[in-house]
Amino acid sequence: MVEKIQTKNLQNTDFRGKNLTGEDFSNADIRGTNFSNAVLIRANFSNAKAGLPLIWTVALILLSLILSLFAGLIAGYAGAFIGDLLSGRTYGHTTFGIISLISLISFLIIIFWQGLGGTLAILAELIAAFLIAILAFLPETENQLIDSLIVGAVFTVIGLAGSLAGLVNMALAIAIARIMTLPKVRFIIIFMALFGIILGALLGVRSQVSAYFISGIVGLAAITLGAYVGWQAISGNKKYTLIRTLAVGIVCQGGTKFYNADLTDANFTQATLKSVDFRNAILTRSCWFGVQQLDQARIDNTYLKDARIRQLIITKDGRDTNFDYLDLRGLNLQNANLQNASFVSSDLSLANLEHSNLSKAKLTRSQLYQTNLNHADLTGAYIQNWGISTDTQLEAIKCEYIYMRLPTKDDPDPCRKPDNKNEVFKEGDFADFIAPIIKTLDLYQTQNIDPRQVASKFKTLDLFHYEGIDPTAAAIAITQLADNYPEAALEVVSLEGRGHEKIRLQAVVAGGVNRSELYNEYFKTYSQIKSLPYNDLQALLIGIKEKDERIRSLENLLGNAIHQPKFYVETYQTQGDFNMSQQNKGNVSISRTQGNISGIAAAGENQTMTGVAMGAVSGNVTNTINQLPDSEESQEAGIKELLKQLQTAIETDTNLSDEDKEEALKQLQTIAEAGQKPEDSGMQKVVKNSLKFLKGTIADLPSTVELVQTCGKLLPLVAQFFSVA
Repeated sequence: MVEKIQTKNLQNTDFRGKNLTGEDFSNADIRGTNFSNAVLIRANFSNAKAGLPLIWTVALILLSLILSLFAGLIAGYAGAFIGDLLSGRTYGHTTFGIISLISLISFLIIIFWQGLGGTLAILAELIAAFLIAILAFLPETENQLIDSLIVGAVFTVIGLAGSLAGLVNMALAIAIARIMTLPKVRFIIIFMALFGIILGALLGVRSQVSAYFISGIVGLAAITLGAYVGWQAISGNKKYTLIRTLAVGIVCQGGTKFYNADLTDANFTQATLKSVDFRNAILTRSCWFGVQQLDQARIDNTYLKDARIRQLIITKDGRDTNFDYLDLRGLNLQNANLQNASFVSSDLSLANLEHSNLSKAKLTRSQLYQTNLNHADLTGAYIQNWGISTDTQLEAIKCEYIYMRLPTKDDPDPCRKPDNKNEVFKEGDFADFIAPIIKTLDLYQTQNIDPRQVASKFKTLDLFHYEGIDPTAAAIAITQLADNYPEAALEVVSLEGRGHEKIRLQAVVAGGVNRSELYNEYFKTYSQIKSLPYNDLQALLIGIKEKDERIRSLENLLGNAIHQPKFYVETYQTQGDFNMSQQNKGNVSISRTQGNISGIAAAGENQTMTGVAMGAVSGNVTNTINQLPDSEESQEAGIKELLKQLQTAIETDTNLSDEDKEEALKQLQTIAEAGQKPEDSGMQKVVKNSLKFLKGTIADLPSTVELVQTCGKLLPLVAQFFSVA
């Protein structure tokens, strides 16, 4: 680290290649200072004045005057050749004069309408080829006619080339003067150009007096259009990008240089950045709020070259603006107003969006890898298929509701969360809603799961219970809801426990159903059942034949969720739609899942199985597994052999607590009991829930643990045996 900068006058100082991390250059005069290849991470340049020192300003003024004088001189002299051709009496010269005049007018029209581009180049090549052909095929004789034609062709070439050269010189002179914002100099430049035309005509005309008039007209047309081109080039007209690039490059030679510097997280707030060289600089999250004259800097190979991006980062106002498909990596949009902006398929990775207003913004398919969204307002945002990673920062998000899809003609329901359109997220609800997504991203990274294999699409119904939950009432209500709305294809896939504070129950539903109606129906039924007296509730349970297995399973899981603020996650190929980022290994983009991650809440870590010792549980599991038939294939393990291997792996693992082992063995026993009657289709849901529980139990363990590797191999085989994979 260099010593702290004390002085604010740093004109023409050489800091090339130095480490200036975190240095304070605020309010400093850095005109002409060279920061090329320097490390300027988190450096503060707020209110700094960059650009040209006085000596360079004077030199560029003189250059502009010289260019304008030469512009007029060359254009007037070239016009004199055309005037001589049109005014001369030599045979053939008039024809060449007409050709010259028509060609010049064509050039000027193309430059005005099309710019300095391919059309002009093609026309110039055609005319040059025509004139060269005339010169090439004329025989070498002493015939005066042929000599006259040769002279006419040469004069035509000189006249056209000189006129265009004068135009370009005038354009550069005006462009340089505009960059330096010196109005009085522009008038002097025009005067010098007019003087040059007069001088050129006097030196160039060789025939009649009328040639002076033609010379003046040609010269005046060339420098007038040149002045227009130079003005438009600095105003941002893309037709004249070549002139702008040349002018900015010339001016920036003497200005402040940040060439190839590392300006990550640097602060340029309210700085003046005229005539600054930012070529190839690292500008990740650099702050440009309120900077002046950034458009007159040299910004090749940076995101600053896009006028829309410059406008956005300078004003931090992107309301109602379309930024679809743009590369916005590393932009600093902290505190930006991006309400109702569209970022469909845009790349916002590494960007700073802290405290930004993204309400009603379209973030569909946007990439937000390593993006800072802390304290951002996402109320009403559309996040279908957005790409986030475990290092996407999502702390203290403000969000009353969110849309998981963009409305379309075929699917007008934007999938609002919360599902009840009359409700909004309470404080902390969005964090709980998004938490399983982040948890699952981490799970994929630690267990080397490839989410690209998961590809079906669905919507979810999210049911938040505050201040506790009645497990029996909830289990009956969700089961009856599934029975009353079979078209919804409702299936519980996620349960997140927050103790008595909050429980979130999440279910997969068919895409076309009205989730708001399901939401209201569920809580209506839940409230009615919860309010029943004990005797009436027992009568209701007895009335349900054999107390439906689904209700019993859900009731147990909900009861467990009350005791522990912990959730486990698991994914299936029949649920969810995930995409792995090819550019960002380990990052996962979750799409069309409405934030859903399948999983089941685990029992509390301190909860024990009443009256059952660890040894007794193990013995019961062993007895139940031994009742299963042996595998019919000697070379292939059957369900009995698979469960024995799982039992051994669970009992010998040193990473699980005794409580977790007991619960895991209990689930193993349930699977073994189901294995005794695998033909019973009703057992599939029981086995499915037990497999979820087992995978959830190992979710927090490192991928190198033997139990994790064993379960990774055996659990899919068990699921395949019961046809629940």
